[in-house]
Amino acid sequence: MDIGVALPQMARGLNRDTVTAWCKGIDDGPYSSISAGERITFHNLEGITLCTAAAMLTERVRVFFNLAVAPWHAPAMLAKQLATIDVLSDGRVDIAVGVGGRQQDYDALGAPFDRRHSRLDSAVAELRRLWAGGVASDGNPIGPTPVQAGGPPILCSGMGPKSLKRAAQWADGISGFSLGGDADESSRQFRIAEQAWLDAGRTDRPRLTTGVFVSLGDEAEQTLKNFALQYLDVFGSNIARMVADSLTMHSEQRLRDTIDAMAAIGCDELILVPASADPAMLDLITAVVDA
Repeated sequence: MDIGVALPQMARGLNRDTVTAWCKGIDDGPYSSISAGERITFHNLEGITLCTAAAMLTERVRVFFNLAVAPWHAPAMLAKQLATIDVLSDGRVDIAVGVGGRQQDYDALGAPFDRRHSRLDSAVAELRRLWAGGVASDGNPIGPTPVQAGGPPILCSGMGPKSLKRAAQWADGISGFSLGGDADESSRQFRIAEQAWLDAGRTDRPRLTTGVFVSLGDEAEQTLKNFALQYLDVFGSNIARMVADSLTMHSEQRLRDTIDAMAAIGCDELILVPASADPAMLDLITAVVDA
């Protein structure tokens, strides 16, 4: 099983120096990917910009845009941005797409919230068409040409049966998330995805990816809870508190056990999402993964 690390963009404290340190540490470490995603009405650094920085500050790991909320974007612009990152990374880009879970972000962007699932399907088809050399409305292609033939692999971030059924028509795999690192929960999602692929008549196996919040070091438990409280507050303080109090990924042994459990259920890549922007946390995570 591969293990990737997300840039801690949802924690406070990222700047030029800390982003550079995280990129170097992840690229030098035992990791498969570095990732960033999208959120609008929050304090985070913007995801496409972070992935571009990661493409330039790394040499080896995959650059995983996880996730892009495709219904926010004009497909032609998104195709151009992602192809550019693919060129800058020399063909190391993966992307997960979804509809997101926060209407507040749609409202902030002036993007319609209705028909977002069908707009996601259409956006993926348009990305692939443009990356394959299809032309825009003026008859000209959208450059640059991606390094990866046909463009970056596209995973689906949807986790429900309906979303996975749709994804089986166009995705290369799934990118799920388990806040508490519950392998049973992830296994159920993986099995639903595999069945959706079979039902769609596909002979290939979906790439199975999931993620989890993690915190190590001094006051790791409180750091993890504070991080979750801030990140989940958009869903209401009561829900945020309930979830934050349930999280247990704040010890080396818990992380080891989760890595073993995720590997046992057939996970292809586990994405660790740090609860602190302090690069010292990456050193602690690396010690566990190396072992």
